[in-house]
Amino acid sequence: MKISEHCTYKEGIRSTTALRLGIDNTPDIETLKAMELVAEKVFEPVREFIARPIRVNSFFRSKALNTAIGGSKTSQHMKGQAMDIDIPYGHEANAKMFDFIKDNLDFDQLIWEFGDDKNPDWIHVSYACDASNRNIILKAVKENGRTKYIRIDQDGKNN
Repeated sequence: MKISEHCTYKEGIRSTTALRLGIDNTPDIETLKAMELVAEKVFEPVREFIARPIRVNSFFRSKALNTAIGGSKTSQHMKGQAMDIDIPYGHEANAKMFDFIKDNLDFDQLIWEFGDDKNPDWIHVSYACDASNRNIILKAVKENGRTKYIRIDQDGKNN
């Protein structure tokens, strides 16, 4: 079963934590439809731009899984409206994907996840299926052992 041309259902629900802890990570029909829309509006255009496989690190997370990994209580992953993606075998194109999304696609949140100033380790992108997308751009950094989110503008500068 496929969520989109280049994203399988298995990729969309895969979680080693869910497997290890025996957590059911099966989306309902409404959530699956949201995942299909996110794949259509974000994943497939990025995949076409990059012209190579993109790894889906995290897409849908059940409430139990999200709690188990310490995710935000309002995480859009629980609605199937967010995905964490990167390029397998090196992150050299993660910045290109980030810039493509920022400059060309509608999104709710786009997060440069850790890494350095040249490339993120991965990208978090969400698409609000049931509301207007806010086009919020953030950078995740570690500060005193905790994750801090810094808002950045369209030009990539900190606000």
